[in-house]
Amino acid sequence: MPKILVVDDEAHIRELVSLYLKDEGFDIVEKSNGADALEYAENHAFDLAILDIMMPQMDGWVLCTKLREFGDMPILMITAKGEAKDRIHGFKLGTDDYLVKPFDPVELVLRVKALLKRYRISTSNIIKLGNVSLDRSSYQVIYENGKTMTLPMKEFELLFKLGSYTGQLFTRDNLIEQIWGIDYEGDERTVDVHIKRLRERFAEFESDFRIVTIRGLGYRLEVYRD
Repeated sequence: MPKILVVDDEAHIRELVSLYLKDEGFDIVEKSNGADALEYAENHAFDLAILDIMMPQMDGWVLCTKLREFGDMPILMITAKGEAKDRIHGFKLGTDDYLVKPFDPVELVLRVKALLKRYRISTSNIIKLGNVSLDRSSYQVIYENGKTMTLPMKEFELLFKLGSYTGQLFTRDNLIEQIWGIDYEGDERTVDVHIKRLRERFAEFESDFRIVTIRGLGYRLEVYRD
């Protein structure tokens, strides 16, 4: 599931947001100020950011601008400021959506899901790769004829990650961090070994999907049949 960065100096707001999003299966990282959030963003990948405006050390406006330097990701602003000029300013800086405190947590969840859908980031536990489906709740591969196969956990997580972002390039470092963790001390060739195993396991399904090597950069998964 997508990882969401929640940045707010009010602990009870972070807890409320995290509670509702965790119930939906999202991975949540909490930060209490913009400076800590930026430091995290410089060293970790995540899929969506939820930002407060009025924060110590670095406000939400500055943080939003700096996060945009890392790429095109959904950004949702939550703030006590409801004036039109503030919303306009936020959109000019690259904010995708806006919620004013106090807000309905259910509405927050729906807006987060809508943003992820707009950015084509998978929020489902099941993804379909041609005639092959991956069920993250059971770590099973399900074939069109109903047969199933259970993959080793790291192989499954690697395939699920690539399959959740079809067509997107992942470097080996990206995959090591997101699948094995930032503290992993092994060699990046681990990724190559797992990719090789996955290609061998699904060789007969190359007309459905294929993991493509981008020489010198990394890997991406391409789907050829819906």
